[in-house]
Amino acid sequence: MREKEEILKIERSIGYILRIGVIVSAVIILIGMFLVFFQTNSSQTPQNLSQIIQGLFQLKGDAFILLGLFCLILTPILRVVVSIFAFAKEKDYLYVAITVIVLLILLIGMGLGLVEK
Repeated sequence: MREKEEILKIERSIGYILRIGVIVSAVIILIGMFLVFFQTNSSQTPQNLSQIIQGLFQLKGDAFILLGLFCLILTPILRVVVSIFAFAKEKDYLYVAITVIVLLILLIGMGLGLVEK
């Protein structure tokens, strides 16, 4: 019975992570849309992380929208990381290995996406 309670607790935590990630992303994107709507000058859209950070300090709407999208992309990746710890806690090492492989594939895909620019 104790194991079922722990599994339910972990599943709830994963659900909270996904909900919070989506809500935070949506709020950031809405702030960006609000800023874009009221900005008169149209500058170039940020192309890399340093430009996004500079844009955030300059309150550029495009930078906020891109940050929100970045957070939205990171949300399921965070879910995979939490799942690794959850499976390890359950001592289900086959699923730990499979989930680590999934995480590596996601990270390689992101890395290749950055290089292909």
